[in-house]
Amino acid sequence: MWIVSLALRRPYTFVVMALLILILTPIVILRTSIDIFPDINIPVISIVWQYSGMQPQEMADRFLSNTERGLTTLVNDIQHIESVALQGRAIEKIYFQPTANLQMAVAQVTAVSQQMVRQLPPGTQPPLVIVYSASSVPIVQVGISSKSIPEQELNDLTLNFVRSPLTTVKGAAIPYPYGGKSRVIAVDLDTQALQAHGLTPVDVVNAVDAQNLILPSGTAKIGSLEMNVRMNASTQTVAELNDLPIKTKNGATTYVRDIGHVRDGFTPQTNIVRQDGVRGTLLSVMKNSGASTLDIVAQIKARLPILAESLPQDLQIKTLFDQSLFVRGSIQGVLREGAIAAVLTALMILLFLGDWRPTVVITVSIPLSICVSILVLSALGETINIMTLGGLALAVGILVDDATVAIENIERNLAMGKDMKQAILDGSQQIALPAFVSTICICIVFVPMFFLTGVARYLFVPLAEAVVFAMLASYFLSRTLVPTMVLYIMRGHEHKTAAPKTILGRFQRGFESGFEKFRQAYRDLLDSALEHRKIFATAFLGFCVLSFGLILFLGQDFFPAVDAGVFRLHLRARAGTRIEETARLCDEVENVLRQEIPKNELVTILDNIGLPFSSINTTYSTSGTIGT
Repeated sequence: MWIVSLALRRPYTFVVMALLILILTPIVILRTSIDIFPDINIPVISIVWQYSGMQPQEMADRFLSNTERGLTTLVNDIQHIESVALQGRAIEKIYFQPTANLQMAVAQVTAVSQQMVRQLPPGTQPPLVIVYSASSVPIVQVGISSKSIPEQELNDLTLNFVRSPLTTVKGAAIPYPYGGKSRVIAVDLDTQALQAHGLTPVDVVNAVDAQNLILPSGTAKIGSLEMNVRMNASTQTVAELNDLPIKTKNGATTYVRDIGHVRDGFTPQTNIVRQDGVRGTLLSVMKNSGASTLDIVAQIKARLPILAESLPQDLQIKTLFDQSLFVRGSIQGVLREGAIAAVLTALMILLFLGDWRPTVVITVSIPLSICVSILVLSALGETINIMTLGGLALAVGILVDDATVAIENIERNLAMGKDMKQAILDGSQQIALPAFVSTICICIVFVPMFFLTGVARYLFVPLAEAVVFAMLASYFLSRTLVPTMVLYIMRGHEHKTAAPKTILGRFQRGFESGFEKFRQAYRDLLDSALEHRKIFATAFLGFCVLSFGLILFLGQDFFPAVDAGVFRLHLRARAGTRIEETARLCDEVENVLRQEIPKNELVTILDNIGLPFSSINTTYSTSGTIGT
């Protein structure tokens, strides 16, 4: 083996290589995104149309139908389109083929949308074109509430003074807040006064539009100075809008105050957020694809106290949901289990080999192989998640094989009386091909995962890559670093034929004696199975066939059941229920939860208010927060 000869001639080269791997790994880990699952990059583009007051059927007929026709004609690589029409809104989700060019798709969808604006009802505004993936999910929710601040002001503070600074966090996407009342300058018309003056609401709208203007005025040069000129074409306060003239007839001028009143109001409320029984607002922080959940949540939490200093003291800002806790717990759990597996593997090797020197060699090769796999995964753009860490934990037990076989064969050659270097060369050459074939066979098992499609591909390909890269690194290290370490660590112990007279040595001899008895019992059992091979083969195959019957008792789900440490109660009232009535129903349920009424009484109360218990979906939580 030329590579083994090279390692023995240039041992320090591979020692430095191992040290470089150990140095680079922490740096790469700190710069690699950490998340619960790998990025699921399914190309999806959403188009959101808004037209206040229009019925869902009209939104479907006038907006969705025409837009879908244009999209299917002019946009490439569309897989399918999903649309939903709501009161005043229409949402289209365009799913593209996995190989589609997303940048070109965005350009085409935007062009079609802008073209469709001219064919839609007058007053239609250009739609929102949003690009997102399955990884764009809420990772933290921020609740803002106050016992004294009105909902209108609360919504304004959340939108302009809380949301805006948080949107600068790298990798975070924050939509408009839920809850509160959106601020609007409204004119409350007196219909009788309006008819008495011979006016219509359109006249009021035209008068306000014509007299509340923002006009560029330029500058005026006066003497040696050039000053900005500001026009008074727009009002400075809300109250001044009441003084705008609408119509002059027979010398009498009708003002806005004569037919109504202008106020700083709010649009009709469409959603309500409550926090501990107090009305408030809710900000959902989304994670963009490729960003680190832990980094985003840490930066969001770090900025909240700073924002609170510039806001009213009565304003309470709390994090109601934090996915980073679950992510951190999952990652730590996988790391802990992987570390336990590595320790148990080292102890098992020490138990069978009975010498700490080869155990050290094997134990060093395992983390180095895992570090190489992490470096390659990071170079390929993968994140650190439970799939990649699960693959590395799965590979821990397999990584032992290459180094163990190499050391055992080297010791066998040493027992034949060869010198150290010759024993290493001969031992490595004798197992080179079998070890390579074994490594390739293990890697081939994971090759079919690369042919998966859809979500399964994004989930299982990183796991397969983690195992394959670790296995290839293990084989490479068993040809280079392991011979080098054997050359120096085992020098002077070439002719060890028995375990030393120590506590470990005596224990190892006792273990060897017991294991030899177990091996003899297995040999006897195998002889018996070979003598009655027909009976054994029939019984074994029958057991395998009967085992398939357990499939009928196994459930089916996309993901296994997970305790995310969150309690969520979903309540759905009948279609068409007013938001005020829905809020009252939520009050009833919240009162029940606060009183900790038993389940049977809860079912009775829910039936009395028209909510069957089967319509409630629950997951368990330790935070005790309720989102409605």
